[in-house]
Amino acid sequence: MIIGIDGNEANIKERVGVNMYAYDLLWSIWKLHKEWVKKHRLIVYLKNKPLEDMPPEVEGYKYQVIPGGGLWILTKLMPRLIFDRKEKPDVFFSPSHYIPPLAPMPKVCSIMDLGYLEFSGQFKKKDYWQLKVWSAISILLSKVVICISQSTKRDIVRHYPFASKKIFVTYPAYDKNIYNKQVSLRGVASVKRKYTIVGDYILFLSTLKPSKNVEGLLDAFGKARNTFPAIKLIIAGKKGWLFDSIFKKVKELGLEKEIVFTGYVSEKNKPLLIKGAKIFILPSYWEGFGLDVLNAMACGVPVVVSNVGSLPEVVGSAGILIDPNSAKSICGGIVKVLSADSVGYNRLIKAGLNQAEKFSWEKTARETLKIITHV
Repeated sequence: MIIGIDGNEANIKERVGVNMYAYDLLWSIWKLHKEWVKKHRLIVYLKNKPLEDMPPEVEGYKYQVIPGGGLWILTKLMPRLIFDRKEKPDVFFSPSHYIPPLAPMPKVCSIMDLGYLEFSGQFKKKDYWQLKVWSAISILLSKVVICISQSTKRDIVRHYPFASKKIFVTYPAYDKNIYNKQVSLRGVASVKRKYTIVGDYILFLSTLKPSKNVEGLLDAFGKARNTFPAIKLIIAGKKGWLFDSIFKKVKELGLEKEIVFTGYVSEKNKPLLIKGAKIFILPSYWEGFGLDVLNAMACGVPVVVSNVGSLPEVVGSAGILIDPNSAKSICGGIVKVLSADSVGYNRLIKAGLNQAEKFSWEKTARETLKIITHV
């Protein structure tokens, strides 16, 4: 079987969210190539040359670069899949919402979440309609739909009941060689110097956009400082959209000296920044999964996350759940962790480490390949 894969989500320098999912999944499938190479060949389609950290070409795994921009899937990829008679895939997999709709072979897509349907006002109109229309088409035309959480599966069934029998859940995971409790403390000190962080800190790490509820976190942090005046808040992640109000809020609350904005954090520095935190917090209104929550637990950092969407699935009983619509609740989660004695704090760490062990990229890769090859 020839398996075609759209690798563009993985082939960018500053990866977040779906980019990390696609990148880690490609690597995990690649690592199993000695097992599947006798039965299958993978062609990964790209619009640019593969970056140096993408999986190298080996027997059964190669890249096909089709230069182009704009509506690349429609104008470049889809014609290639239709008219290429030499290496036409038997099945096509897109690790994102976007499939080539008229490609003649069975198609499989991955859906991260449908948050844009619940919170349309938090998206630019162009992005909203692109997500809504193309996702609906992908769900309709795909032979199989892969979700990254039971929460996302439930949302798809609610909005698209016809798809209920073709949805499979495969959880993302984390790189155990990078995110673990042995992360270098010397490296932590170095990254704190890099970002001018002094003392203990709470870490928020995600793209700055409305769904992440950063403004709610700012209100809660301001309240938490009444009890813990020395604690700092680190807001890490690249700017997404509609983020100007975040910086305005910091000034309104007079927290300029208590908060550090790092911008995008490289994969090299991310585990160090996570490891140094007293708390990893994600008070989102929704999440398809929350990869860095899992990374934080794997590093031995207690997590405070929203009680909605997929986050309760990710943390199980190991995290502190809060109501993202209540600054009081968010503040309470922060204070609960910071107030814990050493026994209680270490109990949270141990629970997180045990929860993280339940997730494996190898398992996800095997499950994904099984789904793709049995459509």
